[in-house]
Amino acid sequence: MSMWKGLHMTARAAHGIHVSSRFIHKHTRLCTRNISTSRPVQNDFFKDLENQFKAFREKAADAMPGSDWTPFEKNSSLPPERADIVIVGGGVVGWSIAYWLKQKEMIRDGVRVLVVERDPTYSQASTVLSAGGIRQQFSLPENIHLSMASADFMRNINEHLSVLNDDPVDLQFNHSGYLFLASEKVAHIMEENYSTQRYAGAKVSLLSPTQLKEKCPWINTDGVVLASYGLENEGWFDPWMLLNAFRRKAISMGVYQCFGEVTGFSYTTNTMTTAEGDKVDFRRIKYANVQMPNSLEYQPVECAIVVNAAGALSGKVAEMMGIGLGPKDTISGIPLPVEPRKRFIYVVHCPNGPGLDTPFLVDYSGVYFRREGLGGNYIAGMSPEEEEEPETNNLEVDHQFFQNIWPHLAHRVPAFECLKVKSAWAGFYDYNTFDQNGIVGMHPLVNNMFFATGFSGHGLQHSPAIGRAMAELILDGGFKTLDLSAFSFKRIMTKEPILERNIV
Repeated sequence: MSMWKGLHMTARAAHGIHVSSRFIHKHTRLCTRNISTSRPVQNDFFKDLENQFKAFREKAADAMPGSDWTPFEKNSSLPPERADIVIVGGGVVGWSIAYWLKQKEMIRDGVRVLVVERDPTYSQASTVLSAGGIRQQFSLPENIHLSMASADFMRNINEHLSVLNDDPVDLQFNHSGYLFLASEKVAHIMEENYSTQRYAGAKVSLLSPTQLKEKCPWINTDGVVLASYGLENEGWFDPWMLLNAFRRKAISMGVYQCFGEVTGFSYTTNTMTTAEGDKVDFRRIKYANVQMPNSLEYQPVECAIVVNAAGALSGKVAEMMGIGLGPKDTISGIPLPVEPRKRFIYVVHCPNGPGLDTPFLVDYSGVYFRREGLGGNYIAGMSPEEEEEPETNNLEVDHQFFQNIWPHLAHRVPAFECLKVKSAWAGFYDYNTFDQNGIVGMHPLVNNMFFATGFSGHGLQHSPAIGRAMAELILDGGFKTLDLSAFSFKRIMTKEPILERNIV
């Protein structure tokens, strides 16, 4: 038996018991009310008491699936002492996983889920600092299917994420599509991608330079040999609205949230000796230690499963379990190859720019832009070259970097020669340095830590489908609707990258 096969079988055996020990311990205390008896008239006392009972009954009527009210008091600052599943990271991927886990449970509170987020304001969260785009135009079938499933979820979002007595969810989904431009050098890649996309069921159209000019009269087609345009399921939306919709719905279904930081784990270790005589340590997490904000206080949370959905910080979370810290040329010495990469987005104003039907345009130079609102505003950006990657110790914007973007914008859209930069912001990609694709699944040596990270800029748009896939993997023991096994950690161990040719 090969070492990998032996490890795989051992990990599967451990994985098979991960939901058998449920931690359903309910810490409750009776709701009491301080009712004054100092009134001189006894009838007033009973009238007041009846009014309070009436208010209690009205609340009780709302205490059903879809309502976030509960008759038991909860301390929102501290996490529970026990949870079946702890999700590290309260971005859109983490909350999507939490929602789908509760969606799949057979009885209410059958699976106790805790989401831990370190940024209570979400001011530095990658989700809300993204460009908010969704597209089908990828080169890998897995990414195409993830986009199609997520777009379908978003089109029907109120069938999934509506909450009783709350306003309907409005993602402000703009269906203007993506428009990719190809030079002669890369036109053949666009044609190959088009075939893959059409075979997967995506609605995409190829345009000649003449057809492109007819569709977009404002564009300069110089250097463009071919264009690819998404006919449906593409455009952009409000990232905060999607994040908050998942969060609101998941909490209404019984998910616990905690604003704090996971600073370490307590775990057990079992050592196995391979046929070659090598010793391999298998670890299993018992507690996740959650540090409270601005405090020395921390809470150990007993758990059966940990989901590492910490985005740009997920590599550091993996290191807390010793992943990547073992001897070189061993499995334990292979790190989770995810690190933060800072990206800048600039808001520009151009009153005479492209109109309301402007798509999300991606030039072959790497520059992209899309319309932002109705007042002649646009957002634009570009990924830097590898040797120009900015520092990631803060979210400060390099305003000089726009000088690398503006010439390409002005060349492709002549009206942009007169644009004005109004503002800018920066956000982090959870960048997978191995192959820029997501890492989804269990670590082979930590048999109750699952990864959902490394999406390198397309985690937001794929979050609905990723959440469902993770819930299936955890609760059903395997993928059911979309097979994402190609994104497992195994490819990193075997050094077999799966490369996406349409990275933005």
